[in-house]
Amino acid sequence: MLLKRIPVLLLCLWSLSLSAQDWNKKKCAVVLTYDDALHVHLNNVVPALDSLKLKGTFFLTAAAPAFAKRLPEWKKVAAKHELANHTLFHPCEGNRPGREFVTEDYNLATYSVRRIMDEIKMTNTALEALDGKKERTFAYPCGDTKAGGVSYLEGLQNDFVAARGVQTEMVSLQTPTNLHLIGCYGVNGQTGDELIALVKQAMETNRMIVFLFHGVGGEHGLNVSLEAHRQLLQYLKQHEKDIWNPTFLEAAQYVKAKGTAKK
Repeated sequence: MLLKRIPVLLLCLWSLSLSAQDWNKKKCAVVLTYDDALHVHLNNVVPALDSLKLKGTFFLTAAAPAFAKRLPEWKKVAAKHELANHTLFHPCEGNRPGREFVTEDYNLATYSVRRIMDEIKMTNTALEALDGKKERTFAYPCGDTKAGGVSYLEGLQNDFVAARGVQTEMVSLQTPTNLHLIGCYGVNGQTGDELIALVKQAMETNRMIVFLFHGVGGEHGLNVSLEAHRQLLQYLKQHEKDIWNPTFLEAAQYVKAKGTAKK
């Protein structure tokens, strides 16, 4: 009787093995995203990624000085990494707690959907002028998905393959994923060990984790030290046989191809 069950057991083990290697034949996916077009991204992050041949996605605010004044450098970045859309002026809802930094001119609560979509489309044009690409991804500034109290999430779906929110979550291929509101883990002050622990959790549960960075070695109130960032990147490189490191666009396309994107 036991001999008859062995083929079934082997099939189950084989199936489990496949599911555990389901992220492009790796145990998990780790997506590195960097918001707001900061000088430290060009000065610190890109050299660190390139030294280890890792990929990053840069959600760029087109009016940011580090974007507008350093266009030739961003064009070079596009050869190895993803240039993604983070709006023209980074408007956020200014009537929420802790939003004192939001100016009256760029208060998303007073925007129309038409205005935010026009600014987003203009940013797509600027990015295409640099990298020549049509397919693009988006990140909601401050995670806000409404303009003047009206959701603009659906309006994005014809212009973007996927969009990143700010809700804390990892992505599983076993459950449906809303490609236009993918969650992430925001980084602010964590140690290298704490960041690596999250990657280990993604490996153990066969999920995708998207990291959201702002400052890396300074320049932003939400910041991670250069050492912590370096330790994370080194861990990803050392375990590349188990960890897939796609851009946000590549990861979203993979989830869509797997058929687990919400319709």
